[in-house]
Amino acid sequence: MLGDTAVAVHPDDERYKDLVGKTCILPIMNKEIPIIADDFVEMEFGTGCVKITPAHDMNDYQAGLRHNLEFIEVFDKEFKMGDLVPEYKGMDLKEARIKIVEKLEELGALVNTEDYTHNVAKCERCKNTIEPKVSEQWFVSMKDLAKRAADSVRNGETRFVPQRYEKQYFHWLDNIQDWCISRQLWWGHRIPAYYCKDCGEIHVAKAAPEKCTKCGSTNLVQDPDTLDTWFSSALWPFSTLGWPNMTEDYKDFYPTQTLVTGFDIITFWISRMMTQGLEFTGEVPFKDVLVHGIVRDSQGRKMSKTLGNGIDPLDVIEKNGTDSLRFSLLSGTTMGNDIRFMPEKLDQASNFANKIWNAAKFITMNLADDEKVREFCYEVYEKNNAYNPDLLKIEDKWILNKFDKLVQDVSKNLDNYDLGIALDKIYGFMWNEFCDWYIEMVKPRIYSESEEERVAVSDILNHVFGSSLKLLHPFMPFVTSEIYSKLICFGTEDLMVSKWPKIRDEFVFDKEEAIIEKMKKLIVEIRNIRTKMNVHPTKKSKLLIISNSIEKEIKEAEEFLLKLGFANEIVIVKDEKEVPQNAVSIVVDELKVFIPFEELVDIEEERKRLEGEKAKLEAEVLRGEKMLSNPGFVNKAPEAKVNEEKAKLENYKQMLQNVEERLKSL
Repeated sequence: MLGDTAVAVHPDDERYKDLVGKTCILPIMNKEIPIIADDFVEMEFGTGCVKITPAHDMNDYQAGLRHNLEFIEVFDKEFKMGDLVPEYKGMDLKEARIKIVEKLEELGALVNTEDYTHNVAKCERCKNTIEPKVSEQWFVSMKDLAKRAADSVRNGETRFVPQRYEKQYFHWLDNIQDWCISRQLWWGHRIPAYYCKDCGEIHVAKAAPEKCTKCGSTNLVQDPDTLDTWFSSALWPFSTLGWPNMTEDYKDFYPTQTLVTGFDIITFWISRMMTQGLEFTGEVPFKDVLVHGIVRDSQGRKMSKTLGNGIDPLDVIEKNGTDSLRFSLLSGTTMGNDIRFMPEKLDQASNFANKIWNAAKFITMNLADDEKVREFCYEVYEKNNAYNPDLLKIEDKWILNKFDKLVQDVSKNLDNYDLGIALDKIYGFMWNEFCDWYIEMVKPRIYSESEEERVAVSDILNHVFGSSLKLLHPFMPFVTSEIYSKLICFGTEDLMVSKWPKIRDEFVFDKEEAIIEKMKKLIVEIRNIRTKMNVHPTKKSKLLIISNSIEKEIKEAEEFLLKLGFANEIVIVKDEKEVPQNAVSIVVDELKVFIPFEELVDIEEERKRLEGEKAKLEAEVLRGEKMLSNPGFVNKAPEAKVNEEKAKLENYKQMLQNVEERLKSL
């Protein structure tokens, strides 16, 4: 308060319009200070009058500049009072605050006091109040630098991904102020400014000058301040490559391609790298700025020492492995959005690694003679990446077509920085399409007595699996490298330096892919029906199929249809007249499949079993309805117990409906 040099009111405040331009008395100091009008005053807050202390408040500092006010420092950097009032000189700031309030009461100048929630800044570490103070610092004039950096993004030299973060970048640069680059710290790059203690001349140089260029004195001292951390790190894109020397690294790698960063340092670091890069090299420092979210805890809170919710990645790596940590942070995420650290995703990643490890063991354990496979693979795949159609079955064409589409999608996702989407597509393909379906489809062939058959299917297994590892490698580099090194048909190169799988312009096996997808649906339906009917997996049955369009493909797929469809025979029939009366039907598009019921269960025994199950379920439904219709139970029992009984009743009703439908089908 002792440093107040004005009282401000809002220019539209009718209460005080007639006072603007006049003066008032500052208590204790007994000096006149002007009453000014300024838009930054909030009319609704308190009296609508604000005291202005330009030397100790950021907003007041700007008001002081606008109104040409006096800047008076009240305390020093040790928080000791100055000599404005002799009785407070050298007194600690907090002690002086109490004494000044007492003095105001003594003078009769204090009307009243009240408690309210203030917005004074506090230090995050020590929790003490931050006291603003005017001091002499080094600044960089930013207006021209900022315009050039903003224009380079507006004209497309550099782009933000996602694009929405451009707004934050532009808002900062379009409203830029001069940049204070000096810091009073014990560490950092020391400012290369040297002061002559005799004449006051300032020298800025790479090395300390021997004498003052103005007066010749050798009594020089370097500025004790250090450069702002962001100023030093803004030089990173080119200083790390040998700049200002035209090194080979600088010529090869500058400008850099992609900068990966968090959104919270767009203003501090990205904008400053852009201004420095353009100023010192004449080029933007990077073409793309890829902005990722912040890793938060499972509750969505920012990790911090204060909350104690931080996760040490080294601990996670020790327990789960690096690949699992990488997977967990990328799967299911979209670029630019925050990432929640979910421990269950670590388990998902570990299970995935085990899945592909076991798939690799199956492939390598069941290969034909190494030399023959190697020779066969090179002949088929290394010459224009062409396939030998005589050796491909319909399921081979399906998996090859699916893989080609995966390569196309993942390549596009990576080009667009959709990393989470790309990983989820690779995960889905390798776990579901390749491991759960394709490997199971080809097991009859991998154990075939025909050497040509074994070599052919080994070839496809190696090609698709090994190429899938290339797609997965950027996300899970360690497990993929280990597995890849044990596969054949890919030469001796390391996975990291191998060629990215080729993208085909045309998918030549679209028809076969569509047919296999129908067969997959058919197999799932067969399994669902057998599960509902409690048929043991060892019990086989005929599959009667009506299809006039894909009889050839059904015959080609017969081996895996028999295995995966729990069948002992596949019969192609012309129409439903050839189908037994008690047969369960399945329809998948134009495919009609019938399973003779008598081959699966004894109808009379099944009917008796279902009737008994029906009676039990009807009793449970009746019990639940009576309980929930009893006001004594509903009104007195805990709400959780009532809800539990309601859920049970709904479950029993659904089970009863399923049993009745099965009885009806008999």
